[in-house]
Amino acid sequence: MSFLRLLICVVGVYSMFLLWAIAQERLAVPFPSTDGSPNARFKSALFLGTCQSAASTISSLVYLLLRRKPGQSFASLVGLEGPASKASNGVANGNGVSKDSHKHSGGWLSARTKALLTVYFQCSLLITAAAPFGFAALAHISYPTMVLGKSCKLVPVMIMNVLLYRRKFALHKYLVVFMVTVGITMFMGFSHEGHSSKHQKGGDSELNKNGLLGLTYLLINLALDGAINSTQDEIFAKYKVNGQQMMFFINLTSTLVTTVLSTLPLPNIPVIHPSDTPQSELKTALDFIKLHPSVKVPLAQYSLTGSLGQLFIFETLQHFGSLTLVTITLTRKLFTMILSVIVYKHKLTLGQWAGAAVVFAGIGVEAWVKRRDIHAKRVLQEKEKAKIKIL
Repeated sequence: MSFLRLLICVVGVYSMFLLWAIAQERLAVPFPSTDGSPNARFKSALFLGTCQSAASTISSLVYLLLRRKPGQSFASLVGLEGPASKASNGVANGNGVSKDSHKHSGGWLSARTKALLTVYFQCSLLITAAAPFGFAALAHISYPTMVLGKSCKLVPVMIMNVLLYRRKFALHKYLVVFMVTVGITMFMGFSHEGHSSKHQKGGDSELNKNGLLGLTYLLINLALDGAINSTQDEIFAKYKVNGQQMMFFINLTSTLVTTVLSTLPLPNIPVIHPSDTPQSELKTALDFIKLHPSVKVPLAQYSLTGSLGQLFIFETLQHFGSLTLVTITLTRKLFTMILSVIVYKHKLTLGQWAGAAVVFAGIGVEAWVKRRDIHAKRVLQEKEKAKIKIL
């Protein structure tokens, strides 16, 4: 049964996110119009985020409801009810109600719930800001470069954990960061664009400028991702919620935030709301879909596969741990890059493949150390169990 569950998780993560990657790259390519006007790119990043987060909200809620225990309250189901609020923690009075439950429901629980919802809202704001930069980067850099850059998330996550929460890391993590940085440098330095631009007049071609702009967008996206992941680590540690509960609330608040922003007549805001007229992004997106109906399929594919893929990730994390998840996601990103090269005919130089190998080798070091640490903990646990039996 355990092997079957693992197989389902692996197939789910691979299939959903490989399809999601194809849809994401397709959304960055111009779409033909029905009125004969020039092809145009879909630029409504806020609307795209709304579709993704709304689908993830629904899928996580359905998942939680399917796993709901008999008699479990909705607040407990979604992680708003803290363990201290349960009546079993106090002494029941004559009506069968815990004295402690009155105190916690009126004081501690409401404070905890308010703090938890606040930090969920903070995460949703960061996600709302991060997604458009990742989407905008695809207009200037190739998808393999994007995948490789996103594989380096360990770097901003580590930096943000140090800056925001004063956490310390083992020495091997700094080696991983170094390898990842070297690999990215090799990948960009050996690119066709870099070589071709040297032969162009002035040595500062428009392609080179666009590539630099795309990398800037990607770096901003990674920095915001680092803040998001470090905040999520803090939520797990402080509030003891599970992955599906976090997925539900973060996506719910993200949907509310992006929906409100999409209905406002925002001015032209680079990356976030790139529009020539001060109208709502919702109207802009709906007008684009009406004029370019071929965008509907990749848009639906992007939203659906992304939401289902998140469920498989949290299921893997819950039942098999972070080591298995790292192994699956690492190989998935490698296959995503290869699939993108095949489907969209990107050409990589030998130096770029070498740079990609260095990046994945660095992440492999991280996975190997985690495997060693987990094995050592299991050995120690078995020894402790043996001592208890002897006593």
